[in-house]
Amino acid sequence: MLTLNNTHAQTLTFILTGIPGLRAAQAWISIPFCLMYVIALSGNSMILFVVLREPSLHEPMYYFLSMLSATDLGLSLCTLSTTLGVFWFEAREINLNACIAQMFFLHGFTFMESGVLLAMAFDRFVAICDPLRYTTILTNARIAQIGISMLIRNVAVMLPVVLFVKRLSFCKSMVLSHSYCYHVDLIQLSCTDNRVNSILGLVALFSTTGFDCPCILLSYVLIIRSVLSIASAEEQQKAFNTCISHISAVAIFYIPLISLSLVHRYGHSAPPFVHTIMANVFLLIPPVLNPIIYSVKTKQIRKAIIKVLIRKQIQI
Repeated sequence: MLTLNNTHAQTLTFILTGIPGLRAAQAWISIPFCLMYVIALSGNSMILFVVLREPSLHEPMYYFLSMLSATDLGLSLCTLSTTLGVFWFEAREINLNACIAQMFFLHGFTFMESGVLLAMAFDRFVAICDPLRYTTILTNARIAQIGISMLIRNVAVMLPVVLFVKRLSFCKSMVLSHSYCYHVDLIQLSCTDNRVNSILGLVALFSTTGFDCPCILLSYVLIIRSVLSIASAEEQQKAFNTCISHISAVAIFYIPLISLSLVHRYGHSAPPFVHTIMANVFLLIPPVLNPIIYSVKTKQIRKAIIKVLIRKQIQI
């Protein structure tokens, strides 16, 4: 079997996979995926627009929400071209450098989303447990520092992953399991020892989502304890209502992630198209549902969106 190393990075071509066993129906299956991309891009763009446009939304909670929307936009855009290209045009070839770039942004935005959810949990913790110091703790400068620190963390964990993928040698049979480049999928095609790559991938995972998830859970344990100490049932309900949108965002991010991991590990008897559809849907669930949840559950966001839409209609 022919082995190709990283010196031939420009000529190395990987084959992306659509939906195994349903190739004839891919054009039809692509329609709901296309609609989800449209909803994700338009919804998150609208959230970003209203947060930046409306002075009443220039508060820590909404700054973090705008970070979440920007991350969801990036996550949607980094797989849009290859996924719809495979479904619509059978454009299944991708070279190594493009594949590595997509892998970097795909995992980077996923880790970024986890970090933003942690920052939003901290925001809710401070707002409920220490409301008098809320504005002094979460200043604009500190919010910017949190955002920059998350970017630095993502680059720090992803750079070694990318550099060690570049060192691998690949065999001529290079068919990927998804319509986008995924780290585990990519290193499994290597002809050389990929144990270091696997370890780096696990380190990246545990130092981001593996750290963020327990911290989010801890913050809510402290929030629940603080809320239950409030005497009034009405105040308790009001405090919990401020957390519903964020809890929903956490659920729609982590539950598909855990479900996908379980299916890959234990669902060997499931048809291949189940794995592929779940992998594609997992990437789109948070970007599609987050703007809907925050628009429905957050009165200030809903009012701002309605205000923008009415203003546009008047201008027309």
